[in-house]
Amino acid sequence: MPGISRTATTCVLLCVLVCAPVFAQTPEVGRQDQTDVLRVFTELVQTDVMVFDKEGHFIEGLKKEDFELRIDGQSKPIDFFERIIAGSANEESQLAAARGSSRRNNNPDTPAPVPLDRGRPIFFYIDDLHMDLASLNAAKKTVSDFVDKQMAQNDEVAISSSSGQIGFLQQLTDNKAVLHAALERLKFRPYSVRDIDRPPMTEYQALQIERYDHDVAEYFIEQTIAQNTGMTRESADAEVRGRARTMLQQAEVVTMATISGLDGLIRSANKLAGRKLVFLISGGFFLNPQASSMSRVQRITSLAARNGVVIYSIDARGLATGLPDAANERAFDITGRLERSAMGEMTASQDAMNALARDTGGKPTFNTNALGVGLTKALKETSAYYLLAWKPEGETQHASKFHRIEVKVIGRPQLVVQVKRGYFDVEPEPTVAKSSKPKQPDANKPSEPNKPADSDLRQKLGGTFPERAIPVSLNLTYLNTSDRGWLLTTMMEVPSAFLTFEQVGGKQVAAVEVAGVFFNDRGQSGGSFTKNIMLEAQPDYVSGRGSVRYSFPLFLQPGMYQVRVAARDPKTNRIGGAHDWIEIPNLKPTQLGISSVMIGVRPSSAVNSSSESSQTMASSLEVNIGHRFQRDSNLRFAIFVYNAAAAPAPDSKPDLALQLLMVRDDQPVVTTPLKKISTDGIADLSRIPYAGEVPLAGLPAGRYLLKVSVIDRISKQSASQETRFEIE
Repeated sequence: MPGISRTATTCVLLCVLVCAPVFAQTPEVGRQDQTDVLRVFTELVQTDVMVFDKEGHFIEGLKKEDFELRIDGQSKPIDFFERIIAGSANEESQLAAARGSSRRNNNPDTPAPVPLDRGRPIFFYIDDLHMDLASLNAAKKTVSDFVDKQMAQNDEVAISSSSGQIGFLQQLTDNKAVLHAALERLKFRPYSVRDIDRPPMTEYQALQIERYDHDVAEYFIEQTIAQNTGMTRESADAEVRGRARTMLQQAEVVTMATISGLDGLIRSANKLAGRKLVFLISGGFFLNPQASSMSRVQRITSLAARNGVVIYSIDARGLATGLPDAANERAFDITGRLERSAMGEMTASQDAMNALARDTGGKPTFNTNALGVGLTKALKETSAYYLLAWKPEGETQHASKFHRIEVKVIGRPQLVVQVKRGYFDVEPEPTVAKSSKPKQPDANKPSEPNKPADSDLRQKLGGTFPERAIPVSLNLTYLNTSDRGWLLTTMMEVPSAFLTFEQVGGKQVAAVEVAGVFFNDRGQSGGSFTKNIMLEAQPDYVSGRGSVRYSFPLFLQPGMYQVRVAARDPKTNRIGGAHDWIEIPNLKPTQLGISSVMIGVRPSSAVNSSSESSQTMASSLEVNIGHRFQRDSNLRFAIFVYNAAAAPAPDSKPDLALQLLMVRDDQPVVTTPLKKISTDGIADLSRIPYAGEVPLAGLPAGRYLLKVSVIDRISKQSASQETRFEIE
């Protein structure tokens, strides 16, 4: 098992390391075209298929010839077939191959992480516009339990709502603090469609009247005549149907807000590779066949098919009793007509959720209080799938042409096949709710020709997901200074292999534009930077190590922040970026705390030095911005411990112990014993530095979580920080 060595450092040394100025390593000349190039041969249409037995177990070992594919009832040959693990390192390249594409591997000798290292993108879309208080609380608890207990090490999760009250926090992230903060913003907003007329009419009853349900219509017509002496039947009928139509128009606005939000979520997920899992959690809503919401559901399922999205619907109302809600006033009917007609209300309110799930290859979870069980089952079901691809017809595409997909396993009718039901030839236009705000500019569209280049780079920083044409690494660290408080240092790195070099004055030079912006948890910008950097190739360049690095320090108040950075090659206009969250704590004077974990590597000059001093070891820490390490390297880390309690006189020194935990695929692989932190020679005991080293030899390639925990044995407090890294 890898061991750990420790050393104390000084505040000055680490501040110098973290606040390093702009610097660039010498780039490799002639590598500007060595990006991952997507070369399209024949565009194929693809769909993912899951096959289960009656007990719900995934059927392994199926081959292409085991499947029959029909499009619009016509048999289609399967041109591509492969079994895929969701969230695996190979999923993106397998999906590219299924589209008739190939990706060039710049470094084929580099070992790839084993499956499950990449993690899965998981979205929770909470329809709080159609929930009562109990349903909202159940939904929040279900998602919170998932974040704490089921979210895998490398998964990324986003929580959004139909009302939009989560705001800036509804973004894909692996930061659990951000996800819990997003849930906290969900507050109950009572929604019901009512009018002031008597007897009271429900939305479902209005829908039945619109659908010409005789019993419901007759009841309200009779009651209207009884309450309005001299009113004719024709007038009563017109009034009742007018009431119903007005209520449905009001309901349609809210329903379209729900559908519009889901449409936008699925549309934005197109930028993400691999299969995306969306949990639609709602209290149920109705679709009016006379309104546009019905057709919009079909368009959403088509969009999901195109973007690799599977929807699992969860009814947050739990186990239905079938009895009227006592909180809502209902019309009294001694004839029993309304009671008979209400028997289908629960099912009708679930129709849209059922269609969204079934038609995208997912399943609904209805009529159960164990919402988490349905969520767990969905995660298991979608962990593996078969990918089928075929050549589309050659006729002209039309947006209105909807193609039905049918897949079955030949000769095994007892198996359950989950597959997307169909797709449109052309992606439908976005669904826009009538009550939504004015449409904002699309951050993914090219800037106007007359706009300066840097505005295009800044515009990209506003996108939901960062651009990926250039790989950009982002490293965020914070520490507390004695005079100005919390210092957040942003470090970004751009591989020079993705930049364009040209001959200028007999030298090979390249340019890169970098920019960054800082947001608080409300989406308000609190700082930014832009910089134009020139690189010059040097003859002593070592292949594979060239990069541009930029560091930007900023003093901030405690709180949660998102940092977005981007880089642009002005010659090709290719842009890449990265987003990350960081929470700066609001420490009380007696509260134990630690800084961010700063990690780097032992420099080559010190590899064979067995007598390296503590001060030399700390000062030689080269911050690894990309958090990527070779298998035979040594990972070095450094932290600061704040507000350690002092022992009683005469000792009057802190008593601190530190422990490391390294996790891979949610399994501990390295756990060190507690190590005492020495405070000898440290003048300011309110900021105690510590540095250590862990050899990585023997650990397999993949993504890891490093957790550093500090225990104050005098105050009986503990604090911990985490960071992620990858072994290549």
